[in-house]
Order: sequence, then C-alpha cells, then structure tokens
Amino acid sequence: MSLIRLEADENSVDERIDKYLGAVLSDQSRSFLQKLIREGGVLVNGKPVKASYRVDGEDQIEIFLPEPETPVIPAENIPLDILYEDKDLLIVNKPKGMVVHPAAGHRTGTLVNAVLYHCRGQLSGINGVMRPGIVHRIDRDTTGALVVCKNDRAHNHVANQLKEHTITRRYVAVVAGVIREEEGTVDAPIGRHPTERKKMAAGVKNGKRAVPHYRVLQRFRAHTLIECRLETGRTHQIRVHMASIRHPILGDTVYGPSKDPFHLEGQALHARVLGLVHPATGAYIEAEAPLPDYFHKLLARLSACQKPSDIVS
Repeated sequence: MSLIRLEADENSVDERIDKYLGAVLSDQSRSFLQKLIREGGVLVNGKPVKASYRVDGEDQIEIFLPEPETPVIPAENIPLDILYEDKDLLIVNKPKGMVVHPAAGHRTGTLVNAVLYHCRGQLSGINGVMRPGIVHRIDRDTTGALVVCKNDRAHNHVANQLKEHTITRRYVAVVAGVIREEEGTVDAPIGRHPTERKKMAAGVKNGKRAVPHYRVLQRFRAHTLIECRLETGRTHQIRVHMASIRHPILGDTVYGPSKDPFHLEGQALHARVLGLVHPATGAYIEAEAPLPDYFHKLLARLSACQKPSDIVS
C-alpha cells in the first residue's frame, strides 16, 4: 500500500473529487478511482468521502493506493527511425500517433515497447518498469527527436541537463494566423486548467515557469511556419503558449478550433533538433529529425493556396 498526500488549491474548488483525482493521477482510470473512493481508499481531512464530494480549498487529501502488480511490458519488433546511437544513448525520430510509454489503454505499440526490443532490455530503470529509458516525452501526435537512456548514469546526466535547461530543443510548427513580428517570446507560467483538469493553461496561479522563443520561417495567407526554441519544458508547452497568443497550432483540436479543415489527425508540431552534452564523453552532440511526409504535404498545400512571402533565414 502506498500513500499519496495532496493539498487542493483554489483552482480545484467545487470540482468533484473523482474528476480532480483523475486529472492529478492521470495514469489511473476514472472507474478505478471511483472504486477506490467507494472502498474508503480516499480520505479528505481524515474522513472518507463519496465520489460526488466537491473539493474545497486547502483540503488535505490522502490516497491509499494498493501495490500494483508488476506489469510485464512486451518487447515488440517495431521499426525505429534512429538518428543517433551508442552504448549510452539512443535518439529516435518518433512518428505521429505513437505513445511514448505504456499507460492505461496503451499497453503495446509504444516507443518503450519498441526500444525494449531494439536495446534488448538494456535501458535505465530510474523511471520504473513502465518507462525504462525514458527521460523526457513528446505528445503522441507530435513527431520528432527524443532521447532514450540506456543506463542510469546516462539518465541522471541527461535529466540534470533538462533540469538546468541546457539541452537544445528546437521545434517547427504551423500556426493559425499571420504573425507580423519576426520573432518573439512567451513568458507565462503553465499549470492545470482551472476547470478542464486534463488540459493545461497559461498564466494560471501556482503554474510553473515556462518560456518558449519563436521566430518566423515563412508566412502564408492565413498561417505561419515558425521555429520554437524551448527554454523550459512543460506539458503541452508550445501548444498552450501559441494558443494563448491567438496563434494555435494547426490541427490542435484541444487548444485550437475543434474542427481542422486540413484533417491532420493531430497538431502540426515537429521536434526537429535535439542537442545535449554526451554523458560519457562530455562532447556536445546534436541530432536533427527531418520533417515527416505529412508536414511537407501540408506546406505544399499552404504554398499552393497563395504566393508565400520570403523565407526568413
């Protein structure tokens, strides 16, 4: 039995306890949490509650989770687009639609299943059996470069670089609207959306510092191709920040319009460049993931609609 203690904040006031826990404990299903509440496994201010209980500010919440059975994550022979590999690191070009690690509803077909097969199980174990080798993530429908660590030493080294914001991460995206300035910075903390708990939001109280820098690569009639350089790394950071300045990423039906006229099956966002200091040699290495086919086709469609402006170098 493991115990998790939480303190509700004002953004969670009047939210059902089962919905609140579903957002905070995203790896657990809503039905599992409701069953846990019914069986007295969730206490609020020392007392059991019903699933319909409305959270109050500063509630002290205790969650008693039964010890999970150790899952067996199958190694699967899934082709990988490898950008770099040695005995410590693996950098892959993740395709659209691939989840990074197993979770509820995604036990197979993930990047972890693929790298378990490729690396024959020789991966760092710091993030547990569900996330071997995984030190950072990109969203399911975001494509591009992602680093996997083959041992704990490499994992700790890369994790420290992430913490110190020294890793180079450059993304390209197509956003709605024409951005007039050549470059810009969004400096707004990111945290859980105050009412839609599975979404993130910019400028929320108690949010974590989040800063992307963007520059225009090409303008179209009603869209803009940009490059984003991450200073920090937060969940959905580029998607949330670009939407917050009224330039949501094309195809992002979570933070942008609910209908996508281009039928992209996810946001037009690609992690193009990943650079870091190698944990063993101390040398700086950089991998570049080429734009996927869907991205090239999208740019061709946008170009065909009108005469684009000059490309900004």
